[in-house]
Amino acid sequence: MSSQPSISRFLPEPKTVAIVGCPFRGGQAKLGVDHGPIRLVQAGLPEQLAELGWKVQFDGHHQFEEIDTQNDPPIGKLKNPRLVSRVSQAVAQVVGGHAKKGVLPLTLGGDHSLAMGTISGTLEQYPDACVIWVDAHADINTAETTDSGNLHGMPVSFLLGIGPKIPEFGWVKPALRPERLVYIGLRDIDAGEKRILRENGIRAFSMHEVDKYGIGKVVEMALDHVNPKGDRPIHLSFDVDALDPSVAPSTGTPVRGGLTFREGHYICEAIYETGCLVALDIMEVNPSLADVEAVRQTVAVGCSLARSALGETLL
Repeated sequence: MSSQPSISRFLPEPKTVAIVGCPFRGGQAKLGVDHGPIRLVQAGLPEQLAELGWKVQFDGHHQFEEIDTQNDPPIGKLKNPRLVSRVSQAVAQVVGGHAKKGVLPLTLGGDHSLAMGTISGTLEQYPDACVIWVDAHADINTAETTDSGNLHGMPVSFLLGIGPKIPEFGWVKPALRPERLVYIGLRDIDAGEKRILRENGIRAFSMHEVDKYGIGKVVEMALDHVNPKGDRPIHLSFDVDALDPSVAPSTGTPVRGGLTFREGHYICEAIYETGCLVALDIMEVNPSLADVEAVRQTVAVGCSLARSALGETLL
């Protein structure tokens, strides 16, 4: 594999990536997703990014033990609300700190509730940034629409400022505008989420559109929607369950009929080519949910998605 020369519109040379390892699972109920970042790093991701020409900063995984998990009863249906809020706020500060220094934060999850923090951190430095959310799920439930109460299905609603106000999440500014958000790969959407997407005019490309138009056209349309002039910073938040379970089996909420290996990587490659990427999330790798080979495969895919988003090319 080779890498493209840096064409970043927003990051100074030497191009630097900071790996933000977040071993966190409080936004959902399944054990193991907190081991995802550790396995991605153990698989050699820092060294792989250095081979692509990036200066890599990695000071170890962030530890959240100091954030008190005791006395965290549900708020309505919401599970672990104070823990998720405090951890996400800490992540927002870390990601925002890297962004302010002209460094690209690569956040390794952990569950997708962390995006409440990562995107907040990005928008602190780049208020006009747009978000490309690649996922089988919309993660836009509110405290009113959620069935499970799992906060990994809700970060987007907090970022948009929709749904009931919950004081424990008061730090999350509603800084993301609906027209600056686009989804790719949706195929498992709750009824309440469909209504929210329609009411807010949020553009979403489900697997139906991927099948109909092909991934190249879908990415082109997605970028035209959120970044029509090509001058806005891009935050790419990639949940590995966007990929078909045959590609990334070891994840918490797999849904059949997802993106192929190449479709997932094409999204990353095309966004890198814009020169606008300023932040990247790779989320929901869970090494405890499959056999050894399936786990190895999923970890390898997580690493290769990150490499593709940071400039690795086929030729």
